Amino acid sequence: MPSYTGRYLDSIFDIILNFLFLLTIGNVVHASIWLILLAFIAIQLQGTLYNYYYVILRNNIIGGDATSKITEIASPIAFPNENQQVVNILYHTYNCLYILFDKTIFYADQKAATLTKIPNWFMTLVSFYGLGTQLLIIALFLCFNAIEYILPFFIYYSIFMVLLIGIRRLFLKTV
Repeated sequence: MPSYTGRYLDSIFDIILNFLFLLTIGNVVHASIWLILLAFIAIQLQGTLYNYYYVILRNNIIGGDATSKITEIASPIAFPNENQQVVNILYHTYNCLYILFDKTIFYADQKAATLTKIPNWFMTLVSFYGLGTQLLIIALFLCFNAIEYILPFFIYYSIFMVLLIGIRRLFLKTV
C-alpha cells in the first residue's frame, strides 16, 4: 500500500546512507572534507537524475504509484492510514535535503516532464545511476582493494549525466 510516510522515509534514509558511506570511505583514505562533499553532491545528482526519469515513467506513462512527484511543491494530503502531521514533517525534511538536487536536475531537463513514452533502452542506461548500481560499484572497488578511487570515480562518473540528458533530448521527443 503506498504511503507518503514510506516514500519520504525511504528518500531521507537514502541520502543519509549515501553521506555516511562516503564520509566513512573518506575517513579511511584520509580524504579532505571537500572531496567527500563533492563526491556526495555527485552521487546525489546521479541518483536524482535516475529518480527523475523513473518518476516520469511511473507517473506519466504507466500510471503507477503517484506518491512521488516530478516537482515537490507542497506537502501532500496524507492517506487515510497516515498521520498528516508526520507526513508534513517528513515532507519538509525531504525538501530541505533534496530541493537543490531536484531543482538542478529538473532545470537541466525540464521538458522531459512532458514525455509520454520512455523506451526500455533509455531506462536501462539511466539505471546506471540508480542507488543499487552505485552500491554495486562501491562494493566492487572494495573487493578489489581500491577504496581510494571511490570518491574520485563518482565525481568523474557524473560527466555522463550530460550525455544521458543529451541522448534524451536527441532521441526522446517531448510534447
